[in-house]
Amino acid sequence: MAVTVLDKRLLDLVDEIVQVDKIATGYVFTEGPLWHPKERYLTFSDVRTRKMHRWNEKDGASLFRDDDGSGPNGNTYDRNGMLITCEHNNRRLSRTRPDGSVESVVDRYQGHRLNSPNDVICTRNGDLIFTDPTYGLRQPDGSIVGQEYAFPGVFRYTPSTGGLRTIAEDFEAPNGLVLTDDEAKMYIADTRLHNVRVFDVAADGSLSNGREFADISYGDTVGRPDGMKLDSRGNLYVTANVPQSVWVYDPDGTLLGFIEVGESAANCAWGGDDWQTLFVTANTSVYRLRLKVAGQPVYVP
Repeated sequence: MAVTVLDKRLLDLVDEIVQVDKIATGYVFTEGPLWHPKERYLTFSDVRTRKMHRWNEKDGASLFRDDDGSGPNGNTYDRNGMLITCEHNNRRLSRTRPDGSVESVVDRYQGHRLNSPNDVICTRNGDLIFTDPTYGLRQPDGSIVGQEYAFPGVFRYTPSTGGLRTIAEDFEAPNGLVLTDDEAKMYIADTRLHNVRVFDVAADGSLSNGREFADISYGDTVGRPDGMKLDSRGNLYVTANVPQSVWVYDPDGTLLGFIEVGESAANCAWGGDDWQTLFVTANTSVYRLRLKVAGQPVYVP
């Protein structure tokens, strides 16, 4: 475990000898970390076992939802504080109600089943934006079976109207996504093209002026960008499914360095009372470390 400094500005964000704690282990492929600021627990998915877990400081990790066939991945909270989950196998976004029941939020686009929703964020007005690559449709031989619309999309769903529209259709494998605090820019990872693109966001939620923010590669290492988060200064943290677990970029796209937790990482999330704790979901384990800067908070009413 180490911090690799490529630009000394990284040390304004994290100690070079930062302590990395393994807080939960024994999984297959952890994803979708999400901190609840009031209940003070972390929810995360173990994608390949189709289970969800929760961790808190007092009790450690425990099973939250057993294998129900849903194939959980990315998570967020809606403006009512209910858990929204991307479900690969059910090909939908689901909502977990306070009594624990799970219901479908959206599962079709123009009458066609979604591919396999991967990551999701909630906007200030309550819209849900999610990526829909074909990973959940991939067969053991690599073929894609069951795709019902022609592209891996990025969607915006408006709960107040039930409307679903595409906001991007030109990705090969859209994955993690984040909005800036002012919701004027959106970053979207394309895992297959190993890059992150940034877009301007119009008042109506549409995207324009898409351009490459960063190519997720360094030397001979080509990353597969997955989950992403922004800190309060606009730096972007990208998990890239390679040993250099978390790649840190400044707002202009300069690679500042890496934060390694000891495994390839698939996603990350801010948490803690001051939002300065970074939780990292890797292959078998979940890690946490303290940074010098706060991340974007997650709103829960």
